[in-house]
Amino acid sequence: MEYGIVSLIVPLLAIILAIITKDVVVSLFGGIFLGFLVLTNYSFFEAFKMLLEGIVGIFSEGWMTKTILFVMLVGSIIAILKRAGAIDSFVDYLSQKSQSIDSPKGAMFLAYIIGIVIFIESSITVLVAGVVSQPLCDKNGVSREKLAYICDSTSAPVCSLIPLNGWGALLLGLIATAINSNVIQGTEVDLLMHSIPYNFYAIITVIMVFFVIKKDINLRPMGEYKAREFIANDQAKTKANLYDMLLPIGVLVLLVPIGLYITGKGDIFQGSGSTSVYYAVVISLLFMYLFFVPRKKLTHKGYFEAFYKGLSDMLPLGIIMILAFLIGKVIGDLDTAGYLSSLVSESIPPILIPMLIFLISAITAFATGTSWGTFSVMMPISLAMGADMGLNIPLMIGAVISGGVFGDHASPISDTTIISATATGCEPIDHVRTQLPYALIAGALAAVAFLIAGVL
Repeated sequence: MEYGIVSLIVPLLAIILAIITKDVVVSLFGGIFLGFLVLTNYSFFEAFKMLLEGIVGIFSEGWMTKTILFVMLVGSIIAILKRAGAIDSFVDYLSQKSQSIDSPKGAMFLAYIIGIVIFIESSITVLVAGVVSQPLCDKNGVSREKLAYICDSTSAPVCSLIPLNGWGALLLGLIATAINSNVIQGTEVDLLMHSIPYNFYAIITVIMVFFVIKKDINLRPMGEYKAREFIANDQAKTKANLYDMLLPIGVLVLLVPIGLYITGKGDIFQGSGSTSVYYAVVISLLFMYLFFVPRKKLTHKGYFEAFYKGLSDMLPLGIIMILAFLIGKVIGDLDTAGYLSSLVSESIPPILIPMLIFLISAITAFATGTSWGTFSVMMPISLAMGADMGLNIPLMIGAVISGGVFGDHASPISDTTIISATATGCEPIDHVRTQLPYALIAGALAAVAFLIAGVL
């Protein structure tokens, strides 16, 4: 059955609800329910039943369940690292060693390097980089607004470029949904890895931050903000080391490609992304127990208290992933992308589609303040459009990711925007004002790059 223009209402409603409510769960829930209403010929009770059964049905798919569990268990890893003092110890170590880079550029490059090295989770990246670098930036006359820009620009962009984290899990899941629905061909790992060179916004942003630091570029109004007064810390230095944090994260990161190699029978790009990240996080948690408990960094009880705390912290994200997978199925059943591509193919040249997807994704993420919610709505549509129109699938994936990161980066209601301001000690509105010019320049360059890529 063809649903025509009605099929567009589902993703549009999800976007509109997200703008109004600022709540991704509510917006995805509303879009899904409307989709089931359409599919059941507007039977309220049948739609409600399909919604409840659809949520349960997600767990009948092994790869979806593994992906959701991975994201939840990453929360446990973060909570255990905090409880064991690993993050504080890491911060203390870098703070003590930071005297060797006691200069304005050194302070900014410290934040930049931390942002690239710690790609396990965007919020941790911002928090660690901000807390470690803030005293040194104050001392060397670097404004906290400049530091917030550096931290924010090396959190989500880097996490999207090195997807061995929750970002990768969500993206692999969305791509796998399209593959399992026979919308596109290939393996999720191969397609995601090949999309990384097309993540133009993230690449441009990371490079731009390097030159902003190197050449001390201060676009207005960044140059109007001055450094805060430096207050020396006379507290005794704590016993600090890198290993309590780097070893567990290193084990997690190393196990992912090993899992891909094993599940792919010698070919990483043919491996199962969901299985690899799931096994990696479980083994990492076992390693952390043996690493922290015998050394009395944690008690047995403390380990499991942190374990459960981490799970509860990631529950909202787990719910988002369940709904993200479900709305992807609903959009596929309605053939939203097929209808949209039939409209677009008649009026817009295919070479403009990647740039348009980038811009639409950016507007959606800016308005809603969430890149993950944007991925959930835009990825199924973009992949199906790309398949119908014979476009480069990794390019379409890159356009959605780039647009989501750009819009989220520039949005005043984004969680990473607020966390970046909080971690560096500046006002969120000041961070938005000073970061926006840099983000717009990177966004404009990315749009041009997508136009060129569409032509080639």
